[in-house]
Amino acid sequence: MAASGIELATLGHRIRHHRLARGLTLDELGAQVGVAGSQLSLIENGRREPKLSLLQAIASATGTDVTDLLSPEPPNRRAALELELERAQASSVFRRLGIAPVRAGKTMSDDTLESILGLHRELQRREREAIATPEEARRANTELRLRMREVANYLPDIERLAEKQLKAAGHTSGALTHRTVSIMAEQLGFELLYVADLPHSARSVTDLENGRIYLPPASIPGGHGLRSMALQAMAHRLLGHTPPSDYADFLQQRLEINYYAACCLMPETASVAFLSQAKKDRNLAVEDFRDAFGVTHEAAGMRMTNLMTRHLGIPLHFLRVDGAGAITRVYENDGLPLPMDVTGSVEGQVVCRAFSARSAFEEQNRTVEHYQYTDTPGGTFWCSSQTGTTAEGEFSITVGVPFDDARWFRGRETQKRATSTCPDESCCRRPDPDLTSRWEGKAWPSARVHMQMFSPLPRGNFPGVDDGEVYAFLDRHAAG
Repeated sequence: MAASGIELATLGHRIRHHRLARGLTLDELGAQVGVAGSQLSLIENGRREPKLSLLQAIASATGTDVTDLLSPEPPNRRAALELELERAQASSVFRRLGIAPVRAGKTMSDDTLESILGLHRELQRREREAIATPEEARRANTELRLRMREVANYLPDIERLAEKQLKAAGHTSGALTHRTVSIMAEQLGFELLYVADLPHSARSVTDLENGRIYLPPASIPGGHGLRSMALQAMAHRLLGHTPPSDYADFLQQRLEINYYAACCLMPETASVAFLSQAKKDRNLAVEDFRDAFGVTHEAAGMRMTNLMTRHLGIPLHFLRVDGAGAITRVYENDGLPLPMDVTGSVEGQVVCRAFSARSAFEEQNRTVEHYQYTDTPGGTFWCSSQTGTTAEGEFSITVGVPFDDARWFRGRETQKRATSTCPDESCCRRPDPDLTSRWEGKAWPSARVHMQMFSPLPRGNFPGVDDGEVYAFLDRHAAG
């Protein structure tokens, strides 16, 4: 089997090392082994693979043995540096840059070589971080969730920034209009444009050169979310974001722009006043909060997690769960026992069948909130859940609180009660013993595996976004 390029390069370095140790020139060694010095030069530079008989002759002439020459270890520090540079410059990461490789000649000092290698190592490190494998994404997301729990999911600086921008645009009360959002964009030097050919990997695109924010057409299903998308695009500029350095930075930026949009759609002052009055009336409800500000049920529920602990002293949890019971978005600071993997990650885990986040899918009336008390190892919790459907399938939105705080919410009188002993697997994860006895060893299901489980996000300045597609889009519209 032919040797690899790196193996040949290492062999060449070892031959050169032993030749120089003997004080021989290429021509002198060539004369002893019966080949031209130019042929030996090709071998020492890793460009030609020698026959075994020639290797034996070289080993004999340099006072070593073939096994030593074939060792995979570089013969010295300099050789190790040159081999590392060769590997780095052969990598796809470096080749994508279109930069000519550097030749480590005799005149190049070790310090210079170390400096060049330092740049290559950093390039590789950034590539590994930016590629965002599922493991990296889970780790970064878990760390961010825990940090937000420590501050009760409340970011005062962004709250103040949003109120300032709203005041400057003349917004005083009620639902935030598309016109006001356009004014907020104009005050930042941007025009909102709605186009039908956005890159498939981008929710919006901001043209910094021409002062434009491109959004999907207003007629698309769910177009009510265009206000939020525009506000998120503006938030990148207001918050001074730069291209994310790694996946954790990307997640932090995404959280901040979502938070800013929520602050604008449901301003702190007005929202706290609304929620405080509802608490005083013992009539807190996600659907009322949603309707008061003209937002989605999910946005209202998530916004309550920003404000209710800080301003009303109520700990709570929020869950978005898909039709299979898997958690897609989560926040909790009330002690609700959640499923998690060994790394502490919650997203993607399946919630207990007894939770209202799953039992709500069984309800006939999907247009209203459903209430439930659930006894768990962490205590008893009251929850409100509502279901919905998107192109990706069913989902439920749940907001819940510990038993004692249920007294502030509408629906506290519900008689529906369930018991969950999860994470004890006997609760709902183990199959029925009788069914197990009947079918164990007699079934072989074929699992539905989603390819995104194995696929890293597309590489680019912004994880998940195809840079080439975005630039081509901008070029089309800039010329128009």
